[in-house]
Amino acid sequence: MNKLLVSPAPHHHSPNSTKSLMRDVVVALIPAIVVSVVYYGWAELLLLAVSVVSCVGLEYLITRFFLKRPSTVGDYSAVITGLLLALNLPVTTPWWVVFIGTVVAIGVAKMTFGGIGQNIFNPAIAGRVFLLISFPTYMTDWTRPASIASAWGCGATDAVTGATSLGAVKEGLMTGASLTDISAYADFSYLDRLFVGMGGSVGELSAIALLFGFGYLLARKVIRPHITLSIWATVAVFSGILWLVDPAQFTDPLFNLLTGGMLLGSIFMATDYVTSPMSDWGCIIYGIGIGLITMVIRYFGAYPEGMSFAILIMNSVVPLINIAFHHKKYGRK
Repeated sequence: MNKLLVSPAPHHHSPNSTKSLMRDVVVALIPAIVVSVVYYGWAELLLLAVSVVSCVGLEYLITRFFLKRPSTVGDYSAVITGLLLALNLPVTTPWWVVFIGTVVAIGVAKMTFGGIGQNIFNPAIAGRVFLLISFPTYMTDWTRPASIASAWGCGATDAVTGATSLGAVKEGLMTGASLTDISAYADFSYLDRLFVGMGGSVGELSAIALLFGFGYLLARKVIRPHITLSIWATVAVFSGILWLVDPAQFTDPLFNLLTGGMLLGSIFMATDYVTSPMSDWGCIIYGIGIGLITMVIRYFGAYPEGMSFAILIMNSVVPLINIAFHHKKYGRK
C-alpha cells in the first residue's frame, strides 16, 4: 500500500551535496597546486601540509568539544580553507605563522559564526588579511628558489629575492619613475605571467593553471560565471580608462588581470557560496564592487594588491545586496 510521506521544505532535491561540491573545488585547485609544488619543492609541500592539517584538526576539535556536535570535517570545507590559505601565502612563511592564520580562518572567521553556511566572511581571506596586517615582514618576503632543482635540493640551494610585479610598480611610481622605465627594469613578460610568473603568493604562479580550474568549475556547474566575469570586466574597464588617459602612470588591463591575486581571488574565493549573493544581479553588483575596490587600492592605496581587502569588504555588504536583489518568491510574478 502506498503511503503519503509528509516532510518540510525544500521538496526539490539535487544530486549535489556540500561534500561533492567541495570535492570539485579541490579538483579545480589541483593544477595550481601541482605547478606550485613543482616550482617551490619541499617548502611548498610543508606549507600546504601545515595549513590543511591545522584547518581540519581545529575544525574537528571545535565541533566536537566546543560546539558539542558531530564533526563536519568530512564535507571538505576545512580542506578547501587550508588549501586556499596556503596558496595565498609566500612560500617562505614560517609554519607557526601559517598555524596562526588557520586559527583565525577556522576558529574566528568560520566556527565562531556556527560553521559552514553561517560565516559572514570568507575564512581563507580573513586568515590571510590578519597575517598580512600582523606579520607584514613574513607576508611580503618574496624569496623563491633559483631553479626547480634547488627547490628540491638536487643542486645549488641559491634563492632569488625580489618584489612582485605590483610591488615593483608601486615602489617605482613612488620614486618618480615611469611605467616604461619600471617595465624595462623589472622585465615584465605577459607570457611568463600566463604560464609561470615570478614572485608573489604560491597560488599566483600560473594563470593558465587557475584558468583550467575555472573552466572545470564552470563545466561541473559548481559556480556561475557572473561574479568572476563581472570582476574581470570591471578591472579591465577601470584600468583601461586610466591607462588610456595616462599610460606612464597607470598599468594596462592585461597586466592587472594577470598579476597579484586577481585570478585566484576572483575564481575561488569571491565565488564562495556562503559569502556571496544569491541572485544573478546581486552577483554582478558584488563582482563590480570587488573590481572597483581592488583597483582603487592598487592605484591609490598604500598596498600594491587589494583583492583580499575588496572581497572582505564586499562580503560585509552581501546581506544588503540580497535584500535589494533577491529571487522572486515561488508563485509570484
